[in-house]
Amino acid sequence: MQNNNPTKLILTLYLPVLICYVLVNSPIVSYFVAWFGSLFIFYTTILSPAAIIKQDLPIHKQIMRPIFLTQLIFAGFMCVTSLFYFLDHLGYRYLTEVNYGAQFKESEQTALIASCQRMSLLAHAALVTGILLVQKNKLSIKTEKTFDNDDFLIWLSIIVFGIGSLAQRVSGLSQISLPLTLIGISCAAVLFVKGFNSKNIKYLGIGATIFIINFLHASLSGYKEPIIINIIVIACVFFPYYKKLILYLAIPVAYVLLYFLPTYNNTVRQSWSGEVSAEEAQTQAFENLNSKNEEQIEETNWGFLTRRLSEIEMFTQFVDYVPSHHPFYEWEIIGNSLDGLIPRVLWPSKPNMETLSMERVYDAGVASKMSAVSAKTRPIVDAYLSFGITGVFFFMLLYGMLVQHLSDKAEEIFGGYELGCVIMFNSIFQGMWRGNNFEFMFNNIFWGYVIMWILFSLLRTIKVLKPTFD
Repeated sequence: MQNNNPTKLILTLYLPVLICYVLVNSPIVSYFVAWFGSLFIFYTTILSPAAIIKQDLPIHKQIMRPIFLTQLIFAGFMCVTSLFYFLDHLGYRYLTEVNYGAQFKESEQTALIASCQRMSLLAHAALVTGILLVQKNKLSIKTEKTFDNDDFLIWLSIIVFGIGSLAQRVSGLSQISLPLTLIGISCAAVLFVKGFNSKNIKYLGIGATIFIINFLHASLSGYKEPIIINIIVIACVFFPYYKKLILYLAIPVAYVLLYFLPTYNNTVRQSWSGEVSAEEAQTQAFENLNSKNEEQIEETNWGFLTRRLSEIEMFTQFVDYVPSHHPFYEWEIIGNSLDGLIPRVLWPSKPNMETLSMERVYDAGVASKMSAVSAKTRPIVDAYLSFGITGVFFFMLLYGMLVQHLSDKAEEIFGGYELGCVIMFNSIFQGMWRGNNFEFMFNNIFWGYVIMWILFSLLRTIKVLKPTFD
């Protein structure tokens, strides 16, 4: 590392936080200072000479570690995407003013948006603080691969992807299905890249087949997230070998996704009613995109950018509700989340976590009980609802410490960055990229940790991994 003492760097992260809170009486200026503050943190912790980055690998070969990937996705989603909603609030659409001749006037909603953006920046700084505080200078690698080649990734990919896919069909096993399926996909992506680079037909064929099958399945789901995640994973595993190409493609690919994906998904979701098949809905989606109905596409996309890509509108509703109309929840949400760790087989009458988590959404008026929407909160919102701004800082600090510890531990027990971080950590704990409500997140982390150690024991037992001898 360039610097073993992160104190100076950490203090620097809070400069924009301090400035935006000083400007609290100028909500528009305060919002933009907070928004640019996240860009400042990205630069300071990733690109600047003061950045504290592990030196065991070149930067482009460690981008799936938390300081890079988790920070960029979590804070990017939490902090940066709010710009579209705020521009819409100011009377702009795609950077074009739509309130012709009408002068914008600040309102209570303006102050609420600025307040939420300030807390988001504070959460971003706290997340990175946690990562830097526990990031180890040098990991103590406990195991190494028994084999020189990567053939074990083939059967590991096929087996875990198959078990995960079957587990999805059994309600009691749904908890383990997602991490296992994601491990299979990550193995396939790594095999795909290795096969592509070495012209190994076996790796290329198996890796590409599993990855493409999963991508096609994601494209029929009607959800945007599985498609985006697949693209992020394949981009990240290709990046160490083709960094310039990936960087050149990043902006145009992001533009295509943001421009076409909302309209495409809206059409595919027609299959949810059962009147048409997912394949027929997909065909209709492509026809809609080819019809050059730009006005309809832009209308759909602006709604996606302002209301669904960013969740700051929902955040403002909660801030308006608590504590003015409801006291802080304090330990209630956390208590429910800890209850959720108990398997239902041991507690048949255990409350439904989905129902519990949605109650505060309904109470705050974020969603109606009559609607089919599932408007789950995110970690920063649950942290605020529990203990206010203080809760945001301390929970996000713990979040950063936890995500870095889990990543380091995975690398230590699985023999290094590729198997430990790329495949295991970023698959088993992929939910931590964006976070979820406390009830689901506590459960995912706890049982993910159990799954990680079970897989480690399995790979040791079948001699895929062997102890290192210093």
